[in-house]
Amino acid sequence: MGVEKATETAKELTSKLSKYGLLLSTGVDVDSIAGMDLDVIVSRLGEFRKEGEPVVIDNEKLSAVVRAIQGEKSPKPIEIERPAAFSPSASEIDALYKITNKQAEHAHGAVSDFVDYFNDRFAKMRTIMGQHAAQMGNALQSLEHLKSYASGREVYIVGMVSRKAVTKNGNVLVELEDETGSAKVIFVDGTSQRAKELFAKSTYIVNDEVIAVRGKVTGPFVIANELLWPDVPIKTPKRVEDGVAIAFVSDVHVGSKLFMEKSFSRMISWLNGGIDDKTRDLAGRVKYLVVAGDVADGIGVYPNQDRDLAVLDMYTQYRMFFEYMDAIPDYIHVFVMAGNHDAVQRAEPQPPLGQDLIGDFKKDNIHIVSNPSMLNLHGLDVLAYHGTSLDSIISAVPGMSYAKPELAMVEVLKRRHLSPIYAGNIIVPSRSDNLVIDPVPDILHMGHIHKNGVANYHGVSVINSGTWQARTDFQVRQGHIPTPCILPVYDSKTQTVVTIDFNQ
Repeated sequence: MGVEKATETAKELTSKLSKYGLLLSTGVDVDSIAGMDLDVIVSRLGEFRKEGEPVVIDNEKLSAVVRAIQGEKSPKPIEIERPAAFSPSASEIDALYKITNKQAEHAHGAVSDFVDYFNDRFAKMRTIMGQHAAQMGNALQSLEHLKSYASGREVYIVGMVSRKAVTKNGNVLVELEDETGSAKVIFVDGTSQRAKELFAKSTYIVNDEVIAVRGKVTGPFVIANELLWPDVPIKTPKRVEDGVAIAFVSDVHVGSKLFMEKSFSRMISWLNGGIDDKTRDLAGRVKYLVVAGDVADGIGVYPNQDRDLAVLDMYTQYRMFFEYMDAIPDYIHVFVMAGNHDAVQRAEPQPPLGQDLIGDFKKDNIHIVSNPSMLNLHGLDVLAYHGTSLDSIISAVPGMSYAKPELAMVEVLKRRHLSPIYAGNIIVPSRSDNLVIDPVPDILHMGHIHKNGVANYHGVSVINSGTWQARTDFQVRQGHIPTPCILPVYDSKTQTVVTIDFNQ
């Protein structure tokens, strides 16, 4: 810990201790508490408090508390033996992978950064929308030209949604913007079947997304008769000659009292051929494992989190996670990204886990990547993203629910953006919007929701890999039922997703 950081930590610790009537001795080694939750430490130090007497916290008392916290649970070596009869075909195949980290460019948070960010998003989306021009039957027109068009003129426009409202007549009013101007588009709740279908589609429009509309100019409005999202084209599933398989994991939450470590260990044993069942052949063909964030439960992610933690030290949580990664066969390449519980910046795109969290751990088959990342695995493009934006999609789009995360993921594909609603989660405003979905992946993988879901949309395999954490009190209050310890595996031989339950 640097001198400046140590001084700040000492001041903060002194302030928190004062509320307990405790004093911090000068010269206390605060480096020993780097990365730990100060509220947890102060709560434990409060046990030294004596009624009516000032108590000084020295190195001895602080060290005792730190040792107690760290000793509550520490990494245990995972002993997994590969049976002699297990001959994984994936071990004989060379790994073929390419990582494209989707990190944010440096931004200062100035107004110009936000302008650059939205301009880049819009430019990319308009290019994608241009591919629909033939379908819409018109050339794209800038919004500034609408003012000069007479009523009755048919137009094809593209814009970013700045506002959506329901008029007093029950119609949907959408305000669109581009870099040249704005337009007010009306979706009429009509009587014909076509009008009803179009109106129903308009209820799916969300703020900040980019849409295309064909309609007729009527005074200050455009009366819509067609609505298109950027969407993904229909793809033909790729064939992979080697028949490798890709396993998907997310939301491990190591360090939580509810982390289901026995099931997680059982999954790793399966990867090593240690479970003799009908899926052993599939286990032997797993060449890649993609881990989509929340690998640790974190420290101070939400109020009073320490009550839910089995491991109160952040660095210990990550050491435990990488102990599990060390037990994965060397021929399986693992790609690990952060989530909203992990100890990196909360704003997306998130950078890879820092070296301070990884520590001395290093293996050639373990790759630390950004959130999101595009991974080309044996010719298959896998877009991996933790999935924090799914919360805003589920709350804003009709028919979405936490019980069916794959439906919300399909809505993300339609919008060609991993986080279309800007205020839905924290985004870094940089010159390039790296959350735009381009190119279109073969597989879209997310987590965050703690619920498994699998779908296929336009040839894209949609996979939400659930969790390895038992049901939390918050989920009980929300009525959300997670599906822990179910591993989805994409089998390139059959081009299907197989789910394997490790709850037994």
